[in-house]
Amino acid sequence: MFPLKDSAKSEHFPIVTVCLIALNVLVFLWERSLDYGTLEYVTYQFGFVPGYLTAYPLDPVSWLTILTASFMHGGWMHLIGNMWVLWLFGDNVEDKMGRGRFLLFYLLMAVLAGLFHWLTEVDSIVPVIGASGAVAGVMGAYFLMFHNARIFTYIVPIFFVNIPAWVYLGFWILSQVYSAFMASASGMASTIALWAHIGGFVGGMLLYRYFLRARWRRVAEAEHGPR
Repeated sequence: MFPLKDSAKSEHFPIVTVCLIALNVLVFLWERSLDYGTLEYVTYQFGFVPGYLTAYPLDPVSWLTILTASFMHGGWMHLIGNMWVLWLFGDNVEDKMGRGRFLLFYLLMAVLAGLFHWLTEVDSIVPVIGASGAVAGVMGAYFLMFHNARIFTYIVPIFFVNIPAWVYLGFWILSQVYSAFMASASGMASTIALWAHIGGFVGGMLLYRYFLRARWRRVAEAEHGPR
């Protein structure tokens, strides 16, 4: 399933979302300009390698790479998929949080997603890159904030459906959990950081309320109860 459009409207232009997308695109274009050897070196230097954090937990660089990795991508489809979903859901979440709080929320989701991946791959020396963990955090926030919105969705091969956001996003996160457990049960390493997706999504659901503008926090408390 690929989301094409959502029904939720924003009151403000999503400048932070646009800037995040632009930065991801610029970093990717820079990556594409590198030769293979240099790109491999850069990926190990700026990608997140769980084993490095395990070996050097007090090294700030090991922690910083969780963030730098979230602005790198392995290919055009990887980049386009993440940035399209960020554009689709990020504008509404940014609208309810405000620019500064949304940026902090996004970066925190990137860190939480990276730590979830680290907990499941503590000794891995394979670098992980991509914004999907942070984007999943935005999706988790959207899941609770805009559950009644409709998502116009393309389903392979030729189906177009307009489904509730909670159905689309609920199916997405359940598919991530299912794939993660199937990968664990088979003993085969997944090429996708599924637990980063799960960690980001859950983190977004649990923490989004603390980043909302005051009036939208009151709305959230009225709908879901105070914390």
